Amino acid sequence: MAGTLYGVGLGPGDPELVTVKAVRLIAAADVVAYHSARHGRSVARLIAEPYLRGDQIEEQLVYPVTTESIDHPGGYEGAIEEFYEQAAARLMAHLEAGRDVVLLAEGDPLFYSSYMHMHKRIDGRYATQIVPGVTSVSAACAALGMPLTEGNDVLTVLPGTMAQAQLTERLMTTDAAAIMKISRSYAGVQQALKEAGRLEQAYYVERASGDKQVTRPAGAVDPSGVPYMSIVIVPGRAAAQGRPTAPGATTDGVIGVGRVDVVGLGPAGRDWLTPQAMAVLSAADDIVGYAPYVERVPVNPRQQRHASDNRVEAERAEFALDLARRGRRVAVVSSGDPGVFAMATAVLEAAADNERFAHVPVAVVPGLTAAQAVASQSGAPLGHDYVVLSLSDRLKPWDVIARRLEAAASGDFAIAIYNPASNTRRQQLVDARELLLKYHDAATPVVIGRAVGTDDQRVTVTTLGELDTNQVDMRCLLIVGSSQSRIVNAGSDQARVITPRRYPTE
Repeated sequence: MAGTLYGVGLGPGDPELVTVKAVRLIAAADVVAYHSARHGRSVARLIAEPYLRGDQIEEQLVYPVTTESIDHPGGYEGAIEEFYEQAAARLMAHLEAGRDVVLLAEGDPLFYSSYMHMHKRIDGRYATQIVPGVTSVSAACAALGMPLTEGNDVLTVLPGTMAQAQLTERLMTTDAAAIMKISRSYAGVQQALKEAGRLEQAYYVERASGDKQVTRPAGAVDPSGVPYMSIVIVPGRAAAQGRPTAPGATTDGVIGVGRVDVVGLGPAGRDWLTPQAMAVLSAADDIVGYAPYVERVPVNPRQQRHASDNRVEAERAEFALDLARRGRRVAVVSSGDPGVFAMATAVLEAAADNERFAHVPVAVVPGLTAAQAVASQSGAPLGHDYVVLSLSDRLKPWDVIARRLEAAASGDFAIAIYNPASNTRRQQLVDARELLLKYHDAATPVVIGRAVGTDDQRVTVTTLGELDTNQVDMRCLLIVGSSQSRIVNAGSDQARVITPRRYPTE
């Protein structure tokens, strides 16, 4: 049995203005969907957050463009239309599988809302229900503490994006008005109000019902600082008396564009994941990667997961590109940043070397690196110039590693050492320590960061002379200081390492 799509209005911003019915449906839903811009923040999800269970599937529908320019062959309209088709397909995949979907909408779902674009594409194919919400117009009037209409007043709701002359004409012929979509058009809105003789009667409301709510006369507002969540209210004449987004077919027939995004998951956990990475992972049809990294991505039944061994990077890259070539949206996941000893190079190399993949779009989504994470938990050991180096000799010979390590040490760089040791590679770190001691004092600070960001995190501050290589495994990253690095206890009981930004001159 197919699921039901619920268009749930959340009201203007205050979570206490969400209806009882909306709360019940949000809490019961199998899937909670919401729109956001590319920054990843969603006002709708923030409003609904108190009512989420915590174990629900989330579908973040990220607009590919808002007001900026775009290089899509169909322009802005083509990009948005393609986005709505893809978003509807994602929701219908859940409905077809029998999962109920709540699509969150600020205000009312059918009042200048993104929900209506999903409703038009899904209603008639699957069951839908609309749950109305308090509109921003009502919330703004409540914030002002004044009636909008009274008696025979006629209300007109106007978009601020209208041509100024047309907006002026409408304002002159109505009693009451609510002007929406004013953020980038406010200078024109002010001028239209002035020309219509309504500026003195008009009021500006920003973030109605929220904890940052602002109200003031419409003429006293600087047009350069008007946010999206704002509105102008012009009370009716009777009420005011007495007051001084090139589609192609996917394998399942859904319109979409195949692509590969190489995504950095950061060192561990959602707190270390960027909003951009979360949005890309949520939009993907397929998750591809080394098995432990794939496990870090929350399970979404709509998606296919393809886990593999860590030693098949080239094969994994070609597999992902081939999926994309057939119309799938693929996220290839890497721990940390995908461009640092990870999958970005493998995917881009495979795409460049094989004609089959010449037209497959590939993007790299950055992530917080392991070096940055360990540094953050141990002070500021990378505060000056530093080198990033891997001790793994699986893809390069040891003599190359030793030569580079020696160059870094002789150049007096701080050094972030990836892949320092594993069960089968123990001697390399021993040899590296001996090499470093030729150039550095035994008191040089060393940070051992193990499983940073997880419940198993352990950060140890020691010295090059006292470094116990037996404490180091594949879950560790080492930071070896320069001649200027030192151990301090500033602001913490835990020893910290800093590398000053100034370097002594002779």
